[in-house]
Amino acid sequence: MAAEKLPDLLETTYRSDLNLFVGRWGYQPPVEALPHTYKQLTQSALATGCRFWLQDIRRRTLNDPAITRWLFTEYFLDMAAQLGGRLYVAYLTSPTLLETIINGPGYEVPDGSDNQPFAVSFFSNEGDAMEWLSQAQTRDSLMQA
Repeated sequence: MAAEKLPDLLETTYRSDLNLFVGRWGYQPPVEALPHTYKQLTQSALATGCRFWLQDIRRRTLNDPAITRWLFTEYFLDMAAQLGGRLYVAYLTSPTLLETIINGPGYEVPDGSDNQPFAVSFFSNEGDAMEWLSQAQTRDSLMQA
């Protein structure tokens, strides 16, 4: 019996019509798979030059506090610097994962990153996430003018 092939962990797409970099996570990865996957995410994002990200993590079930800390203290700072401007990341989560993230250690209210070169927010509805990113694009373009 052949081993079942797992779906791709991460599928990325650049939506040029929306100036949006989309990452859709296919399943809950083992923590040790995340560094390699984030390296792939970085390469794809840098290739687009896009600073407006929708990360669909609805199929993920766990939130690793060490990875979250790394994202907020290193990764997002580095990506904003490499992309040359403020990075906006909307996470689309399941309601259960959203509850876990909000109640987890180190969670900051999204407005808490106003002085950071990145802004992150969490949503359980894709329409709300897209609206937040659209508003961010509008604010960003006004600040650039």
